[in-house]
Amino acid sequence: MTAPTSPALRTKDGILAIRALPPLALAAHGLTAIAFILLFAKPAQLLADAWWNDPNSGHGLLLAPLSVWLAYRAGIRKDARPQLVLGLLLLVLAVALRYAADLAAELFVMRCSMILALGGLVVWHAGFRQLMHWRLPFTLVSLSIPIPEVILNTVALPLQFMASEIGASLLRWRHIPVMLSGNVIRIPGQELFVAEACSGLRSLTALLSLGVLMGALFLRLWPLRLLLVALTIPVAILINGFRVFLTGFLVLYVSPDMGQGFMHTSEGMVMFGGAFLLTALLTWALGGLERLGLRGREMAT
Repeated sequence: MTAPTSPALRTKDGILAIRALPPLALAAHGLTAIAFILLFAKPAQLLADAWWNDPNSGHGLLLAPLSVWLAYRAGIRKDARPQLVLGLLLLVLAVALRYAADLAAELFVMRCSMILALGGLVVWHAGFRQLMHWRLPFTLVSLSIPIPEVILNTVALPLQFMASEIGASLLRWRHIPVMLSGNVIRIPGQELFVAEACSGLRSLTALLSLGVLMGALFLRLWPLRLLLVALTIPVAILINGFRVFLTGFLVLYVSPDMGQGFMHTSEGMVMFGGAFLLTALLTWALGGLERLGLRGREMAT
């Protein structure tokens, strides 16, 4: 067993490796970086703009640096070998998609083309095995790309109805008279409109990314990892349903101001913290099941 390499040593090795490159290879790397910036500056700018300004995509500000760190932590495989033809094919496809999407004004494909180009560069320099070695960072950064509006609007409305139904059911459970009409909840003296922002879509996209990350870090078996990611969907729906109930309860018994402004936003952040803890508990429970299963298999053999 070899001792793990520390980040400081890995950085030093990387710097030494770059210095050891012949001038021609160093110039080729520099030109590749410049060409990538020139070709994909627009999608990169649009993606950064979405992360900064779109509340549904804000988790990208965390996922992007986390992906870089995870790739750095995973390092380069010892058997990494360039696959020039496959890498070139991926790069040509990425450039074609980038300009076709630009002509069609299709932002999702344009942003995805940048990730595909990064994958092509990895395959060109280190091969497909290295790309699979970095599958977690690539998956996370892909999940940070904003969902197309068509899909967003299609998914948001059913989620609004589900959150409204759960919230209304919980209010009835507390013996509060409720009249539910679509995503409008009427309680004595108040009317609550479950907006798109309260549908759970924001927390759903963030929780899916969290499920992928925690599954990769704490679980070993693929079926359990996929189960964890799938379980984040009902977690997001239930938490937002409870948020609708809590808003109605506070509006009725504390103050109508609890359903808007800073208090409503703070309430959403607390609820997301609860969803985070619930996902962590599910990870812990699945990890326990995994350890029991693996132990039983070892005893059987």
